[in-house]
Amino acid sequence: MCGQCNSSGVIPFHTSFIMKTQKRHPFLGSLLYPYGPDQGDETNPKLDDGTSEAITLSIPFTFYGKTHQTAFVNNNGVISFDKPVRQYTPDPFPLADGRPFVTPFWADVDNVEGGDIFYRQSTDPALLGDISQHITQYFPESPFTATWAFVATWDHVAYWGSKSDKGNTFQAVLTTDSKMFYIILNYWDIQWTTGAASDGDAETGLGGTPAHAGFNSGDDTNFYNIPGSQTDAIINITTTSNVKVPGRWVFRVDDFQAPDVDPPQLDNSCWL
Repeated sequence: MCGQCNSSGVIPFHTSFIMKTQKRHPFLGSLLYPYGPDQGDETNPKLDDGTSEAITLSIPFTFYGKTHQTAFVNNNGVISFDKPVRQYTPDPFPLADGRPFVTPFWADVDNVEGGDIFYRQSTDPALLGDISQHITQYFPESPFTATWAFVATWDHVAYWGSKSDKGNTFQAVLTTDSKMFYIILNYWDIQWTTGAASDGDAETGLGGTPAHAGFNSGDDTNFYNIPGSQTDAIINITTTSNVKVPGRWVFRVDDFQAPDVDPPQLDNSCWL
């Protein structure tokens, strides 16, 4: 039984209401950085397997030793360099075609069915101050002062073929001080793992080929899978971390260093 449940295993109404309200309005004590139209974000088109336009990065971004000037925010939970990614069922890394990208949550998102996908480049001092503080806290041996950030957020996005109101909210942040390059992955609310076209259950969004979270360098050799990727346990990524902050994963990616963490465990004891 979960910690929010009462003695009968039922979540009290007022507790359930507060938790669900916070999930849909994540700035109430969230690990997500601010996002949305009021932050000046662009919004991806409502299109199955869609993508942003080519985004010219105002600061070129170094990923696994290679510098990229163009990025795409792909609806299916992928930020790619140089080329868009429309594929909806994730493949295991490393990929034979060598595409470089980060996959916060690569799965069959359908923002026509529900949710929005936002992105922006920013030099806002408040945002950069928060990012700098966090990265320096997590990597104290390398003090960091961010000069630029790229924030992409998937806000309560549905899965293809959904017969439910489930939505996932997660975020990827690319940032640099022009010397070191980091990616922050934030997982606020993960309710589904698989679209129906990936053999997922249309009612639950589970089963089939679950989502993949990680990094593909593009050289056919170097890659990183966040523990639980492409297994049912990825549903619990909001509880895992490599920086001791549940739901947050942080990586230095110019010279990639993989953290040593325990794999997540599948726990279905309490669902909202």
